[in-house]
Amino acid sequence: MDTFLSNLSSPPLLFFFLGALAVAARSDLEIPNQIAKFLSLYLLFAIGFKGGVALAVAPFDTQIVLTLGAAMVLSAVVPLYTFMFLRNRIPIADAAAIAATYGSVSAVTFVTATSYLDVSGISWGGHMVAAMALMESPAIIVGLLLYRKYALTDGDDDDSFSWSQLLREACLNGSIFLIVGSLIIGWITGPAGMSQISSFIQDLFLGVLCLFLLDMGIVAARRIKDLRNAGSKAMSILITMALVLPLLNAMLGLGIASALDLDEGDALLLIVLAASASYIAVPAAMRLVLPQANPGSYLPMSLAITFPLNILVGIPLYHALVRWTL
Repeated sequence: MDTFLSNLSSPPLLFFFLGALAVAARSDLEIPNQIAKFLSLYLLFAIGFKGGVALAVAPFDTQIVLTLGAAMVLSAVVPLYTFMFLRNRIPIADAAAIAATYGSVSAVTFVTATSYLDVSGISWGGHMVAAMALMESPAIIVGLLLYRKYALTDGDDDDSFSWSQLLREACLNGSIFLIVGSLIIGWITGPAGMSQISSFIQDLFLGVLCLFLLDMGIVAARRIKDLRNAGSKAMSILITMALVLPLLNAMLGLGIASALDLDEGDALLLIVLAASASYIAVPAAMRLVLPQANPGSYLPMSLAITFPLNILVGIPLYHALVRWTL
């Protein structure tokens, strides 16, 4: 209970509530798009660099290799059962996009979880940043492969998208490129590099996260309205899936963390990655290679329902499960 109360009283979470409240109260509070983009870039850069520095001082052992491999497999498996459940209930393109969304990850949920661990004084491995980056692409590729297979079966195939464009977007998306690049630079420069820019990365991090979650609160509150356009039956399915999938995927992540005998911090981060859903990389890829998919379904699910669920109750809940089972 103390863990839940501590999370509910954390500044980043309260700023998320403030953003949602601003929309409910019809305030004109808004963070300009360019500033919101800068905040996002800063968080990706900071977490990538810190992860690289942590990786530089940690031994690269078999458990790290297994963890990275398990993360990629997890990213490919989640879209399979998600799609199979949805394919006969909603349009094939929407089912594929949702499957990719929930197989992929939310960098901001991950960043929030690392901040939670840092405040709690719990260590975590820098290789988990690499795990996050590696989980983006497999989910997108599997989602598109499922669409190609079942759209052809249902007589609704579309050859309009390019596989080269898909692979480029899946592997060289700006957020992936920045976090992997920052990870490599942090790994190369190590603690010496951190000492040079620690005032920028360490001291400002929590404040920037607060401002970013303020913006996320505003965006999430607005996006929830988009689900109404799906129709009442489809809307109930999508809302249910947005609430159930994170918990189901978290249990899968917990099982993998237990099998790999991960430390407390790494176990929590793997579970958070499993439970999160993308609202940056996957929507960008879907707009490019699967325009038939309706952003009004998969984007509100991940951003307006799953994201708040994870940062409000998910992170402390998963932490309690880690302490109870591992």
